[in-house]
Amino acid sequence: MSVVLDGAVYASRVHDSTAPTILITVTGGDKPGVSSVLFGVLARNAVSILDVEQTVIRGRLTLGVLASVDGDPEHVQELVEQSMATVGMDVAVEISGEQPPRPRVATHAVVLLGAPITARALSAVASTLAAGNVNIESISGIADYPVTALELLVTVPDEATGDTRLRADLAAVSKEQGVDIAISRAGIARRSKRLICFDVDSTLVQGEVIEMLAARAGKEAEVAAVTESAMRGELDFEQSLHARVKALEGLPASVIDEVAAELQLTPGARTTIRTLKRLGYRCGVVSGGFTAVIEPLAAELELDFVRANTLEIVDGVLTGRVIGEVVDRPGKARALGEFAAAFGVPVDQTVAVGDGANDIDMLAAAGLGVAFNAKPALREVADTALSHPYLDAVLFVLGVTRDEIEAADAVDGHVRRVPLA
Repeated sequence: MSVVLDGAVYASRVHDSTAPTILITVTGGDKPGVSSVLFGVLARNAVSILDVEQTVIRGRLTLGVLASVDGDPEHVQELVEQSMATVGMDVAVEISGEQPPRPRVATHAVVLLGAPITARALSAVASTLAAGNVNIESISGIADYPVTALELLVTVPDEATGDTRLRADLAAVSKEQGVDIAISRAGIARRSKRLICFDVDSTLVQGEVIEMLAARAGKEAEVAAVTESAMRGELDFEQSLHARVKALEGLPASVIDEVAAELQLTPGARTTIRTLKRLGYRCGVVSGGFTAVIEPLAAELELDFVRANTLEIVDGVLTGRVIGEVVDRPGKARALGEFAAAFGVPVDQTVAVGDGANDIDMLAAAGLGVAFNAKPALREVADTALSHPYLDAVLFVLGVTRDEIEAADAVDGHVRRVPLA
């Protein structure tokens, strides 16, 4: 194998399983040339690299190297210590005659999101994982805006039963500590998602479109009460839809354009769509709302698909009826499957994001279901629940870091952190 650091290539020979190993930990202020000096010494002394990890936090470097030594490890130790002194770095060296175990591959990614994340919350998570014999392989900060996000890659000993227990135990911690905890399978399964479906009302946009329309008829309060009951799962969605649309009877069709112009995206929505499209995702909406209101927004965001209900208009006036197939709870799941098939994406590589009971089937069908500021009925069945009002938190669940988002935005001139309320 070879290791490329500081522009130089260092070749390592095939590992001799009988050779002693040496663990080198270098710490100090980050500066160019540290790894070049270290690996230069190792390259000249018959050393095979087994593992390397480097992190920098607020300008302070920690570089760990595990290697096997075909020769005198104490001589290598002395040379390493001398070389690190020349660049002003601290170094600790451990020599062992035992061979290290094969590195474990993390089975799950656990993402903590909070504003802020307290040490108490992280301690509670770590204690809960330890109690379940779940090992933390790595911890890294992945976001500082609009929320703080930490990613823990962990190994669950018995995946068959451990997954369910992990989710239940951390759900309790989330509630007790007031932080969101998102859990997903690590590895290829996490990085293979290719299509995402968003609900619209109270997910991609703020508020409920049908209530905005009903306000024009002076019936916002009664329609809002029906909407809330339906989102909690207390009413059949199709029946509630017909009842609410009936309240719009007689309104001029021009109110549709008025409401469409007033829609406000959820904070982080543009960033989320822009970033996912850069990653090659197919992005779209599946809504119990109305195509006439949603389609202009979908065109603006350059979404790949839209599925919603159609309001009947006769002679420029709303009749108080919908026409065609109603996009209800099972209809949303069907739409997700149809869009995935149209783009050749397996359903287990899809993501669905919603907030109400009518999103239950869609989130259950997706490879990853995200409940966004959701009603209890949806939170209970979703893979992950987010309670902060920023849609870009979905990106952190998918393993995208804030630095990656802003680095990509900088190329296109989009970088701008909006002050948080």
